[in-house]
Amino acid sequence: MNEKIFDIAIVGAGVVGASIARKLSSYNLKVALLEKECDVSFGVSKANSGIIHGGFHHGSEYLKSKLEVQGNRMFDQLEQELHFPFRRCGIIVAAFSVEEMKTVEQLYMNGINNKVIGIEICNRSRILALEPKLNEDVAGGLYAPAGGIIEPYRFVFSLVESALKNGVNLFTEFKVVSAEHNTDGYTIISENGNSIKSKWIVNASGLFADEISKIFDAEIFKITPRKGEEFLLDRNSAARTDHVIFPVPDHISKGILVIPTVEGTTMLGPTAIPQESKEDVSTTSANLGMVFSSARRMVPSISQRDIITSFTGLRPVLEGGDFFIDISNKQVHFIQVAGIQSPGLTAVPAIAEYVKDLLKKDGLILTEKSSYDPTIEKLPRIRTLHPEEADTLIQSDPAYGEIVCRCESVSEAEIVAAVRNGHTTLDGIKFYTRAQMGRCQGGFCTDRIIKIIQRETGLSFEAITKRGKASWLLEDRIGDLIVNSYGGAE
Repeated sequence: MNEKIFDIAIVGAGVVGASIARKLSSYNLKVALLEKECDVSFGVSKANSGIIHGGFHHGSEYLKSKLEVQGNRMFDQLEQELHFPFRRCGIIVAAFSVEEMKTVEQLYMNGINNKVIGIEICNRSRILALEPKLNEDVAGGLYAPAGGIIEPYRFVFSLVESALKNGVNLFTEFKVVSAEHNTDGYTIISENGNSIKSKWIVNASGLFADEISKIFDAEIFKITPRKGEEFLLDRNSAARTDHVIFPVPDHISKGILVIPTVEGTTMLGPTAIPQESKEDVSTTSANLGMVFSSARRMVPSISQRDIITSFTGLRPVLEGGDFFIDISNKQVHFIQVAGIQSPGLTAVPAIAEYVKDLLKKDGLILTEKSSYDPTIEKLPRIRTLHPEEADTLIQSDPAYGEIVCRCESVSEAEIVAAVRNGHTTLDGIKFYTRAQMGRCQGGFCTDRIIKIIQRETGLSFEAITKRGKASWLLEDRIGDLIVNSYGGAE
């Protein structure tokens, strides 16, 4: 890569960096979006619970409360422009005692002070009318109708697609390892020796924001990963609720939730376990038991028989619990966007506006781009179409009639579109299309997806990975046998 010069370099292509990049793409600026992984959304964002929060968990003194409420209101327009799965299903906080109802009253007052619209304290009969699958022992609770659910990785993909359409430059596999600063700006050097120059830096690197800040000689702070194990239930589970169900929170976390995902499955979790490792995403049987026990307290029909998979996400927790979004006091033209844990996903549209205003305050000249187009093309999803619409689409492109993933009804044409949009790993295609996300978890469709990747890209089987780096499908040999990553031998 020849060295390139930009006005702004955003470090991190998760949901925060992607949202900032899209916002800045509406101005006459040269913007670089840097990501250490092989695809966007492969960090914190890929294991997000996908909740659009209701603005009542934190008091009005927190920056994240202000941005959460503001961001929540922006999602309807974003959905119209970017076509990601999103639904305002509403949020319920279920209380099971008089003491817990006192906490509910505090949450309600938080919502009122944060100017949340439609928030309501409910008695037992009202809460059961709203959500009949709740435990009949419920004492009452809180209802926030503006809360919702979203598919977070599809949201990130759409944000990045919009940003690229409007001139942003994306550099994947660009792990920042060093930086130099002089009167012309910053020279940013990646692990593989590539470099770019930029006048401004936005640190949106999630779990690694403390390390990136140190590389640039900016503020010293510590990000502590908070481990969240989640368990996914089949779309046919009888326990699927109509609303996101929260317990009454404690001082550590919002608790174990029951989340009816926007695409039809049900998610339970997350746990909230501080750890030092930024790489450990293991799950445990002990935490499985704890999660199901907590979830069943709210929704008794939940069953472990419905589990189709489990995964872990790591939240980037900063001491004090609030977001750290500000102009650096130690380094020129450097914007910190750190500690973006829950409700970070909800807040990101407002975070992007906030960062844009900080850049302007720091001297960046913002001139609106007359050619800016906030919309992207809506790609057909065969599973969402009426049969007559599907027939018409298949006549125009027979690949829509070839179902690759039976569990999630994903067609060959959708896999091809993912590959042609640059998603050439199994995980990239999974997040873009939902293929491999159903009950069989890729048992039926993985080999078909691999063949499509090979056909579309010319990659050999040995070059295809699950998620980039060294996650090869072919890993080692035992004698004359080739052992693959699924445990089989050829």
